[in-house]
Amino acid sequence: MTTEAGPARVGDALAPLEIEITRTLVVAGAIASRDYQDVHHDAEAARQKGSPDIFMNILTTNGLVGRYITDHFGSRAVLRKVAIRLGAPNHPGDTMVLTGVVEDVRGDTATVRVVGANSLGNHVTGTVTVRVPTPAPAPTSMPRTTADATPEPIVTPPEAPATTPEARP
Repeated sequence: MTTEAGPARVGDALAPLEIEITRTLVVAGAIASRDYQDVHHDAEAARQKGSPDIFMNILTTNGLVGRYITDHFGSRAVLRKVAIRLGAPNHPGDTMVLTGVVEDVRGDTATVRVVGANSLGNHVTGTVTVRVPTPAPAPTSMPRTTADATPEPIVTPPEAPATTPEARP
């Protein structure tokens, strides 16, 4: 949900975003980012490598962090830098809660500290630098003239000649 937030201020907290970690999300994120490592789609392979189940890759996490920021700042927001670090894995069946606090504001650019936590601890921590351009001024309208209000003439085709029996030669 986009909030189209106003100007950011240091200390502003972003509303938390809960993301249900499903098997589909983990696998689809890996496929979409062309990360074919078996630990992101094959539960048995993940277990053989010491994980209790498949787990989310960093590119999916990166995308979710970006979504979190742009959902808050609105459609005009431009991510300038995303610097994240992974911690506890995101496994299917868990929920990650993203939170953020504005740490710095310089003109139309803000730096937001982001944390994504699940039941095991912090899955992701880092900062996102986002530019939020000020809205363009509304266009001024020109006054309408009478010529603008004159409707186009309606042209109707002439009627076809009658084809009654009397009109035939």
